[in-house]
This record gives sequence, structure tokens and C-alpha cells, in this order.
Amino acid sequence: MDLEDGLTALDKIVTQFNTYENYLDSQITDEDLYYLEDEDLARQLVELGGRGTGKVVKRGDFEARKATIMAIRRAAIEAAKLAERTQKKTLTSTSKELQDNFLKALAVREEDNRNGKVSSVIFIRDRNSHGQQVSAYIDYAHRLKTEDFEPYFNGKKRLVPRPTDLSFYNWNSNTAMCNSTPNYQVIADNPEGLVFKYKRDSKILNVDPKALPGDDSTRTSIDTELYIQAVIFDHIFRG
Repeated sequence: MDLEDGLTALDKIVTQFNTYENYLDSQITDEDLYYLEDEDLARQLVELGGRGTGKVVKRGDFEARKATIMAIRRAAIEAAKLAERTQKKTLTSTSKELQDNFLKALAVREEDNRNGKVSSVIFIRDRNSHGQQVSAYIDYAHRLKTEDFEPYFNGKKRLVPRPTDLSFYNWNSNTAMCNSTPNYQVIADNPEGLVFKYKRDSKILNVDPKALPGDDSTRTSIDTELYIQAVIFDHIFRG
């Protein structure tokens, strides 16, 4: 239903006119002004129901509803400001002294991944605690929602490949695992290799380094001392 259809007749009048006098003026005809020759008198007659082009809203009803609507608008503005402040507070990378390029790259992308403007897929190749080489494609926005990134940005914890990520591969045991997330569908049987479909716009993200990443997507290699290799794919959601 259209917002306009959901408004009452009184709401429409109160929204249309800034003051009750403006509303009364809209009910006065040229003929009224011709005969009365007094705008204030014409307004009084309209308010009393003696003139006008339709049923007249009472002053008390108009002003009470106007006050309510203004209060609702002020509350909505305050709620929006609070949401913006809350969003900024939830950025765990804020005020952190980040030394490595990888963490700096994550920090730059944190806010946009939280608000859905950008969806980043992080590729990491590293060694696990057993010395085995492992890699994974990580849904950054999903990880942000499901775990605390404060320890990562503080340097107390490392972001590591997990079997639960979008795609995980153990290069020593040849173990491969794929998992779709709320943001991406994994397409592992694609003839051109592994790709991810972004669910909100159904566009394909191609992670093959020899191919273009796809529409509205970019590929950025990160020079980092934390991992053997790190790459970030950014997909811009244009709604």
C-alpha cells in the first residue's frame, strides 16, 4: 500500500499545510474575498462553517494532530542519528593502531561490509598449527556478524582459514570443503572454476586470478607479512 493511501484525511491536511491559517485560506474562495473584503473575517467564517469548499477541520484537531506528527518526525530523526552513532561505535577497527596492510585493508572495508554497500570475499593462504598449507575464501560481512573482530584488529588473534568458510582447501591432504553463506551461493561445478553468486543481485564473483572478477567487482592483492598470500575481492551492491 502506498504511504499516501495509509494517511487519514486529517493527516493529509496536516501534512499539506504548515499552519491552521494556511488551511483556512485554502477553503476561502475568490467570491468570499470579493464580498467580504476582509481576509481575517473570511477565515473566521470558514472556521465557523459558514464559508468554504468543504467540511472544515476544527482548529483543536488540526493543532493536536500537527503536534503529534511533528513529534513523530523528531523521534524518527533522533532514531536515525542514534542508529548512525551506534553504527560508528560498532566499528571494531576504530582507533586501532594497525601496522599490517591486511588489517588496514579490512578496516577500510569494515563499515561498508556491515551496512551492505559492499560485500568482500577474503582469500587467505597460510599454514595451520600442524604446518600444513591451507587456504580459504572468507565471507567478510558474514564473519563480522557472527564473531567479534576486536581481537583481530588488536593483533591478539589472527584471521585464519576455516572448514566452515565459503571455500576451504588443505593443500597437504587435498581436503576441500564448500559452504554457502547468507550472502553467497557457492558454485563449485562451474566449468570455468569456483565462483560465488551474490544472493542480493545474483551477480557472479569469479575468483580465478586469470579472469575478470565480474560485474561491480574488483580484485586487490594485499602485500602482507601475516600470511603467505592475501587477496580481497570487493563486490559493490547497487540495489
